[in-house]
Amino acid sequence: SEMCIRDRYMGRVSKVPGLSAHLKRGFANFVQAKLPDLPYDYGALEPAISGQIMELHHKKHHNAYVTGYNKGVEDFLDASSKGDHNKILQLEKVIRFNGGGAINHSIFWTNLAPTSRGGGQLPDNNSPLTKAVTQTFGSYDNLISQLNTLCTGVQGSGWGWLGYNPKTKQIEIKDMPNQDPLTITGLVPLLGIDVWEHAYYLQYKNVRPDYLKEIWKVVNWKNVEERLAEASRN
Repeated sequence: SEMCIRDRYMGRVSKVPGLSAHLKRGFANFVQAKLPDLPYDYGALEPAISGQIMELHHKKHHNAYVTGYNKGVEDFLDASSKGDHNKILQLEKVIRFNGGGAINHSIFWTNLAPTSRGGGQLPDNNSPLTKAVTQTFGSYDNLISQLNTLCTGVQGSGWGWLGYNPKTKQIEIKDMPNQDPLTITGLVPLLGIDVWEHAYYLQYKNVRPDYLKEIWKVVNWKNVEERLAEASRN
């Protein structure tokens, strides 16, 4: 689901001018996105993230983005066939928001893992990710501290990201508002931290820093390594 949406829209279309025409061509053979299964049980990330939060986050919120994206594309194609330009402009925002939400969450689930399956375990010193982190941030502790500061400062809803810059061939951190996907900045997403309140409120109330402290205990660094390897090859 992540790859289909990204290839069909975010990775190729959202970075070019004349979005309406490109969207129409990009969705010419549209196949509906599907909600991906989690790679672990809802309660597997406890106590860092409760099973209740994970179930609601996945079944309700992520599913709503996937559903909204599919409907947005279908409505866009219908409006395009009728030449309804006002509707087309409205739907571009709908597709961006829901498509971004679908992509962001698909990445987020794989960025996490139970401690029994390596969650929270840092890569060794020979890892290309470790070398990149050391070069840019000095240490994983510094990366975590800086990304937590960035995430804490997100006003309202949004995400904090670790991304790969294909131009500089270095890693960077970046905050994004709402569900805007990191790809629109030119960065390749490696690790995303969801700081919408629905990601933590039932467990941590409005104390976002407590959530940010605990989530690192279940970060799937192996997945981040794999994403960096793929991004640096392309």
